[in-house]
Amino acid sequence: MSATLDEVRQWPATVAVPEAAAVLGVSKSHLYELIKRGEAPVRTLSFGTRHRVITASLVALLEAA
Repeated sequence: MSATLDEVRQWPATVAVPEAAAVLGVSKSHLYELIKRGEAPVRTLSFGTRHRVITASLVALLEAA
């Protein structure tokens, strides 16, 4: 699944890692690894072993590109 920037702006406040990875053009496993290492280019929330990407940070990153 890939979405346009306008579509991403309409997403809920947080999204699952696979959706964010698709928009960024990377695999979900790569984004999970970046999150684990603290090197993700987007802000995330962690709930134990679950992670959510903050949509506003995803939009900011896409706007800067």
